[in-house]
Amino acid sequence: QVQLVESGGGLVQAGGSLRLSCAASGRTFSSYTMGWFRQAPGKDREFVAAVIWSGGRTYYADSVKGRFTISRDNAKNTVYLQMNSLKPEDTAVYYCAATLHYFKDYTTGRTYDYWGQGTQVTVSS
Repeated sequence: QVQLVESGGGLVQAGGSLRLSCAASGRTFSSYTMGWFRQAPGKDREFVAAVIWSGGRTYYADSVKGRFTISRDNAKNTVYLQMNSLKPEDTAVYYCAATLHYFKDYTTGRTYDYWGQGTQVTVSS
């Protein structure tokens, strides 16, 4: 089992940047594929980005490609989401998720077994 704790959210103006972090407990972090999802008020949860266990492959939603970068540091049991050129429509609660499933659709929440509590990101116009 793994526990996930997100941090780094906050209020930023449009065009600004934030870096989210997700710290994981446990000694097998390097075996997990990690994802970021977000949920805006009144909307469904949506996929943002994912990075496989080795860090060798990443996935992004079209809406964030070229602006967001997901990365991981297995030595620190941490996954990051660097968010640049933020837009008001990026406002949401951002959740970190983890899965041990391989060769699955990492863009869907059903693939993930563990979730963090979320961190609020608010982008003002």
